[in-house]
Order: sequence, then C-alpha cells, then structure tokens
Amino acid sequence: MNNQLQRILAPRSIAVVGASRDPGKRGNLAIRYLQQSQFQGAIYPIHPHETEVLGLTCYATVEELPEAPDLALICTAAHTLPELIRRCGSKGIRGAVVLATGFSETGETGQALEQEMVRAARESGLRIIGPNTSGMFNTHCGANLVGYRDLQAGSVGLLSQSGNMALSLVTEGGQHAALGFSTYVGVGNEADVQFHEYLDYFAADPDTRVIVGYVEGLKQGRAFLQAAARVCLEKPLVIYKSGRSAVGQQAARSHTGALAGSYALAKGVMRQAGVVLAERADEILPMATTLAAIAERLPLKGKRVAILADGGGHATIAADALHQLGLSVPRLAEPTRERLKSLLPPAAAYNNPVDVAGGTDNHPQLFADCAEVLLGDDGIDALLIVGLFGGYALRFSEALAEDEQQCAERLARLPNRFDKPLLLQSLYRPLKTEPLRYLERGAIPLFSSIDEATRCLAAVVDYSEAQKRLSSPDRRGQGDPSVAVSEMIYKVLHSGRGSLYEYEALEALAAYGAEVVRPWLIRDEHGFGSLDAVAPERRYVMKLVSRDILHKSDAGGVRLNLAAEDFPRAYHEILANALRYRPDARIEGVLLTPMAAPGVEVIIGVTRDPQYGPVMMFGLGGVFVEVLKDVVFRTLPLRRADALEMLQEIRGSKVLDGIRGGEPIDRQALVSLMLAVSDLCVNHPELSELDLNPVLARAADYCVLDARIILKPLQEAA
Repeated sequence: MNNQLQRILAPRSIAVVGASRDPGKRGNLAIRYLQQSQFQGAIYPIHPHETEVLGLTCYATVEELPEAPDLALICTAAHTLPELIRRCGSKGIRGAVVLATGFSETGETGQALEQEMVRAARESGLRIIGPNTSGMFNTHCGANLVGYRDLQAGSVGLLSQSGNMALSLVTEGGQHAALGFSTYVGVGNEADVQFHEYLDYFAADPDTRVIVGYVEGLKQGRAFLQAAARVCLEKPLVIYKSGRSAVGQQAARSHTGALAGSYALAKGVMRQAGVVLAERADEILPMATTLAAIAERLPLKGKRVAILADGGGHATIAADALHQLGLSVPRLAEPTRERLKSLLPPAAAYNNPVDVAGGTDNHPQLFADCAEVLLGDDGIDALLIVGLFGGYALRFSEALAEDEQQCAERLARLPNRFDKPLLLQSLYRPLKTEPLRYLERGAIPLFSSIDEATRCLAAVVDYSEAQKRLSSPDRRGQGDPSVAVSEMIYKVLHSGRGSLYEYEALEALAAYGAEVVRPWLIRDEHGFGSLDAVAPERRYVMKLVSRDILHKSDAGGVRLNLAAEDFPRAYHEILANALRYRPDARIEGVLLTPMAAPGVEVIIGVTRDPQYGPVMMFGLGGVFVEVLKDVVFRTLPLRRADALEMLQEIRGSKVLDGIRGGEPIDRQALVSLMLAVSDLCVNHPELSELDLNPVLARAADYCVLDARIILKPLQEAA
C-alpha cells in the first residue's frame, strides 16, 4: 500500500484549517461530524482569532500545532491555498483535502492558481485530494470529512467524480442493513492524487472488499487501466461511466478513428482490465454488494446456472434473461433429476429451470432440499432462486413462519458448504420479512427484480472470466521491432508522405507474421506486359496508388472482376477518375491482385486514443461499418484471450459461426492477424492509425483486401 495515501485516507489525526464557531460553516460542520462519528484520533481546529471550537483548543496557525497531523481539511477560499499548502508541508503534514472551488474548472486563471498550489505541495511532499471535492470519509476510523449522516461501516470503497452521485449511492446504501462503506473519496479536479492512485490504496485496504467508481473522464487513462488490472486480480471494481453520448473524434481520416467514440472505447478497454461496468445507475450498488457477498467463491468454474422457482412465469423470465446475457441454463444431470422427482409433486418441472409446482406452498423447506440437490450437481456453477420465498407466511398461512425461517437458515449455509453462490429474488423483498433479513445478514444477495438479479449474476460471471484471463500466463510479447519496417517508415516520412502505400502496409504486416497476398505494383501501362504470373482464367482487382487519395473507392479508384485483356482500359479509367476527383493528385500507379474467394467481411483497426493510448478496434466490416457500428475495442498490446473475446463480443458474432449453411470462420487465424497488428503498432509508435477494411474471414484462412496505415507527422514521430 502507498503508505502516504494510507496515512491520508486512514488518518490518526486531523487539522481543520478554517475552523469556525458558526454552525453553518463547513469548518464547524466538519468538526461536529468528526465528533459524532467518534473519530479515533486528535482533532486540531485552526483559526487566527478563536481559542476554542466545539470544546477543542483552537490554534492560530498551522505552525503552532503540538504535532504534525496526518491530514489537513482546508475550508478556506481558493486564493489562500498555495501559501497554506506550503505551511502545511513545512509542518510535516502529509495530506490535505482541499474543498474550495475556483481552480482549473473555472478557466485559465484558476488553472494557474491550481498549478501554483500543486507546485507548493510537490516541494514539501504533501499530497492533495481535490480541489473542488466534496471531501472524504473512512468509516472504520470515524474520519467523516464529508458530513454524511448515519454512515454505516462496511466493505464497499467508493470513488466519485460527482459529489451528488456519491450522496445518491450513500443514501441508497443506507436503506440496506447489510450494505456499508469503508472509504469514500471525492476525487475533485485530481490536481495531484489521481484516480488510479486511489485504486491502489483500495486494493491494499483490508476493510475494502469491492470498489465502486463513478467516472466522467480520466486524466491518465492508461495508468487507470494498468491499476485496474492489478486491482481486479484481487478485488472486484464496479464502474459507472457517464458521458456516453459524446461524439467521437471529428474529421477522422480512418474508419477506426471515426468509430472510437468515448463510451464504446471506454467500455471495451475497461472490460479488458477486468472492470465490471454497470450500464444503469441503479445497478451500481446491487452489483457491488453481490460481488462483495460472494467474493470468497470467485472465480466461478463456469457460467452454468440452475434456476429454482415456485412458478412457471418467474422461471421462464429468469431463463430468458440469463440466456440473453450469455449465461447457460443447462440440462441437469440424470441423478439430479431423479433426486428432484423424489422430492417434488408429479406436476413439477425437473429439468432446468426447476418449477416446484406448488410443492413448497405448505412446506417451504423444500426450497432448501432442492437447493442442496442443485448445488451438488457438478454441472452447475451457481443457483438462482426466484419467486415468493420470504412471503409464504404472508401469502398462505402464518403457521408457515417457523418452517420458512428454518429454510432461510439452511439456505444461508449452502454457499459455504458447496463453494458456489446462491442468489435469491423475491417479490416480498420490499416488505423485509424476517427470513429475508436473515438471508441478507448471512450474505445471500437479495433482489426484488428478476432482471436485476440476472444482471448481477452476469456481472459475477464477467468478473470471474476476467480474473481467469488476467491471471493466465498468456501475455503477448511484441518481440523486437522489425528493422525493415523501421527503415520503410523512416524513408516514407522523410519523403514527405504521411501514410504508407497499401503495398507497403502489407509488407509491414508480413514482417510481423501476417499472411498477406503481395500485389503487383504497376507504375505505367507498359508494366502489364511483364506479368507472366497472370492466369487467363482468373479475375483480378485493380486499385489506385496515390499519396493524396486515401479513400480509393470514393475517387473511383477501384475496378473489380477484371480479365487480363481489361487491364489497359481499367488502368486509364482509374487514372482519369483520380484526376477528376483531385486534379493535383500525385499518382504512383496501380496495384493488381487476384480476386479473393468469398468470406465474412470484418474490420481490424488501430488508433491512438489521447486517454488510453493505442487501442484496437474489431467488428463487422465493409462499406456499412460506420452505419452498423458493431465494433469493440481493446488496448495494446493484445493478449490472445483479448482477441478471442473481441470476436465473441460483437453483436453479430453469430455471423462468424456461419449462417444459412455457411462454414464457420477460422477464429484462430483471425486472432493471429490481430496479434500481428498489435505487435506492429506497439513496436512502431510512429503509426498513428491503421485500418484493415475489409478483411475476408474464411473457413481456413483470411484475406486482407485493403490496408491503410497513417503515420504521425515527422516532428511527432521523431
């Protein structure tokens, strides 16, 4: 753990700079809440004219304090901060929570003030939380510097770029007896301590079992992903990413850049790092508490779920929801089915889902009997119970209350016994009946909604899969850079070109092991006479080569299905079209390649994102790629597991498996191409953007039909 952050976020003593006797001032509220939260350390009020605040001795200056506190809460105006930070640092205070606004969020003047404050902190080794923050709290030591009431200690760590969002989550958490928070930080402007540094603190914090984050944007996206990958090996990280409708890069020169919108990209790269992404704000805490409750049983062996229901409707809804989320509801083993038949009435459904068909109406403990059987099936990884449990005494007879309570006690013991999670949805959960309260205290995740229960179970499966992937030895090594590719890039940049010709791009890919068809470069019409390898029975493609025209199709620079006798005519048509499209275009000639066998059109692209660095895009390709936008993203370098996951994650993944009698594509071949692209782009940072669109994915191989590589300007690439 970062010892300095540990001292700041779990302080043993706190100075309140700007303490006040006015009950409406933050310098008074902070001390009151520290006292009410039974803060375990010393509190030092600081005010130049007061001698006492809320029964505590008040000091005129930081220098007069009897010791150097771990943390200072600074409640004064922005213009006072640079000098105060210098004085706190000189005293030996290690951290400061800066509440004031008026810094970089307000413009250039505020940004200059913020930079001056940070310089003062760096000179003395002091770390700053904020500015423009709602504060922080640590329930386990009573350091409540936010002013939230009735905080309940627990195991959920919280980071938020919005004070109101944090308040919303804390208020929601207060409605559930089993949910509590460990530490909260309002990160504010992140002038000094960055989001990813807090992640490392939470990873090492023994009081935190799961981390929740509300993220609008990241100053150091790459560092965040690296920290997240470290954290997610040990603890779940649930993120809600806002700003989803932001328009991606404007006027991008490639498909990849045009499609790298903020949320689609962030979703892909965070998922790669092991982050569990909450798609809805009301899912954040349910997902977090579910993961915290079953953390000791993770990762799961698989994603095979048994459903136990007391009604066919609930059973069907649950099965549909799990299937849509990519989870499996497998057929039960025959011994399991036979045991269920011996327990339940003839009308019951013994397959999966299991519907008890009224068998529990007079005997709720049958739920525990069936749950034991289902969790004992080696082909089942998790159990979801849906329906009325917890309300049998209300629905049928008060005489069932004891039987239902005994069932709850048995159910609570099953996860530890079988080392598998059990989740329960009950329409009676809002009534908080005693059996349900008992289960919640026993760390059984409870839900009112089947949809919420299934989404949380899917989050558990996603995190389990991420843990396995992150801990696997499958780390892609990019090897040594290709000397030939480096020399090619050097020559191209110094010739004044900003992109590789297509044949050069194919050569670069081949240098990293990609299987590509080398085209013939024809510089003038006389070049066709030397093509001895041209077969009369084959058909060919001819494409323009020009440094000034990247999108050849738009300029009429492509001709398909050509026979050998068509070459001269097609050549002149392409040149004429290019000059009409751009009269000043410099034309190097044309490329000639054989027509490729059919396949599924996909796109593989790389762009360099300002937050996350080099990222790869994969999706269904061709002319409709920017219309369908069925693409996913991952950061580079790429693992083999990342590439396989990308193929599975696109909405049209089933197209890759063959449709209408078509053969499934060779996924491993396509993955090998993606890894070659990853190595190429990692080893040669001079590459700004790469587009392979389309790539024909086929049953036994692939074919790159078009390759485009854009380079950084010479001054940036140097």
